[in-house]
Amino acid sequence: MSYAESYDPDGGIAIVGISGRFPGARDPAEFWRVLVEGRETLTRFAAEDLEPSVLEEPGSRDDPAYVRVRGVLQDADRFDPAFFGLNPREAEVMDPQQRAMLEVSWEALEDAGIVPGEFPGAIGVYAGAGYNMYLIENLLSRRDVVSGPGLLTTLVGNEHDYLATRVAYKLDLKGPALTIQTACSTSLVAVCSAVQSLQSYQCDVALAGGVAILLPQKRGYLWQDGSITSPDGHCRPFDAQAAGTVFGNGAGVVVLKRLADAVAAGDRIYAVIKGAALNNDGSSKVSFTAPSVDGHSQVIVMAQALAGGGSIHHLLYRSTRRRRRWAIRWKWRA
Repeated sequence: MSYAESYDPDGGIAIVGISGRFPGARDPAEFWRVLVEGRETLTRFAAEDLEPSVLEEPGSRDDPAYVRVRGVLQDADRFDPAFFGLNPREAEVMDPQQRAMLEVSWEALEDAGIVPGEFPGAIGVYAGAGYNMYLIENLLSRRDVVSGPGLLTTLVGNEHDYLATRVAYKLDLKGPALTIQTACSTSLVAVCSAVQSLQSYQCDVALAGGVAILLPQKRGYLWQDGSITSPDGHCRPFDAQAAGTVFGNGAGVVVLKRLADAVAAGDRIYAVIKGAALNNDGSSKVSFTAPSVDGHSQVIVMAQALAGGGSIHHLLYRSTRRRRRWAIRWKWRA
């Protein structure tokens, strides 16, 4: 019997806590209101509003293809080091992404009603971060700032590797602490990894999420035909007028528990994850950054099978046959 066939779909993984910060929304409740009202919270800059270092980028001043739009995260420069037992100099040389991950992780546990020191089980952390421009833009040219806490402290505060373990250390979490970096899929892969860790009883609660704060925030992007970016600075997902994406900053974490444990504890349950799966489409795609249709469909089928939708091999076989029929029909129509 395969794992998918023996998997209990009534088990599931419950989402019992949520925290996040988004452009134009300080928490998930505000973000939900933005979605309901259909508001766009991207920030548009005049040329004089761009950061001085950004003005040195090619095309940022006068190129009509330079789109002066970004999703700006409010108060990304604010942090209370004493709350997390950090001294001000150490916090000053720490990547704001690590600071934000500490804050949203604390808030997510608080939302879930979990006090790490009092929780009887193991709490894991699975998280990833975006590019660290803080080190490049703010620290490398400021030896006077780095010399205080020292080079090693500065490097530890800016390396991706220490993102999850810093959260575990500062919040006293004793489950697995893995920093996961898979480019655009990082946060969802972190959630999938956390689900698998809970299913295999490596931990009893898991934090999963990601953070991206590209500094300086007052910057746009140079649009190029055929790229993923929007030519007009508007993001229109699932819309006939969709033409590309817009860069933005934010952070988000969910707290996960096995469903049976969440029900027994009387937790508030936001949603239940019935199945999660990972794969890679290898070289079967148009380019390195363009995922394939086959890869997408196969990982969806695996997740459905793990959610109780049947045997993985049976569903993959059905999916492959269906795609072949579509290909034959389209070839015949052409």
